[in-house]
Amino acid sequence: MFGIGNFAYRRLRQVALPFTGQPPYNGIIESPIQAESFIVILNSLDIQGRIIKEKYPTHFVWLKNRLENQEIMTSPSPSPIRVLLADDHTIVRAGIRQILEHAGDIQVVAEAGDGEAAQVCIQQGQLDVAVLDIQMPKVSGIEVTRWARANQIKVGILILTAYDDDPYVMAVLQAGANGYVLKTASTDELVQAVRDVHAGKSVLDAAVTQKLMSHLFQPPEIPAVESLTEREMDVLQLTAKGYTNKAIGVQLGISDRTVQGHLAHIFAKLQAGSRTEAVMRAVSLGWISQSVGEIREE
Repeated sequence: MFGIGNFAYRRLRQVALPFTGQPPYNGIIESPIQAESFIVILNSLDIQGRIIKEKYPTHFVWLKNRLENQEIMTSPSPSPIRVLLADDHTIVRAGIRQILEHAGDIQVVAEAGDGEAAQVCIQQGQLDVAVLDIQMPKVSGIEVTRWARANQIKVGILILTAYDDDPYVMAVLQAGANGYVLKTASTDELVQAVRDVHAGKSVLDAAVTQKLMSHLFQPPEIPAVESLTEREMDVLQLTAKGYTNKAIGVQLGISDRTVQGHLAHIFAKLQAGSRTEAVMRAVSLGWISQSVGEIREE
């Protein structure tokens, strides 16, 4: 015997025992699991120390008989949504896992700390939704998405990121992702996004939607973009990977000053004011794949 406590007792009264008449209570108890659970409760002590079934004998007998006679029809419970979490920060993955699995109908079956590991998990199958960060080592979330779509792998893809920049959003959508949610979203919004992607719906964070909608009221600007030279493309690609000027110079066999000169030309051609802006514009133009490192401003 055990005491069920004040809250549990009130909940029992609200959900299972609101009736003073005779059974059956169709629609209240619909499965053997529910019946067994309430029988346990009825066998428990209430907060006054009395056996609840002695106060509600009709409830107890009805539940017990229906269970023993298998009168309660079972229906297979829906399978949980199988999710892959891909983010290069372990603590972030742990937090997201806790949020999703707390929902009850979502199960995190795999984790990946980089894009290549995510591709392996997706290729193995048995996934319903892949939740991907944009910036990951080795292969970005955008590249993973493109790869999955090019290989016609049936998996819903939800991008979960801290970036709401237009080039990122457009690159994600063009790659074929089903959803784009910011890490500032509430737990309920994240859980619902996973459910919606699994259901075949498209999901776009409200903040991103508002930002994109605001552009509809602005006159379109299509500035002419001068193409980059082969050497400038080399510099820009290494910049996107997070290389410093010195590291770029070592990689390409040129001086730091020459690297600075190339970056100046790149900024001018892309009408960018920083390394980050130049990389994002190049991504939106399809010139380079998404950056896989932290872009260093110098």
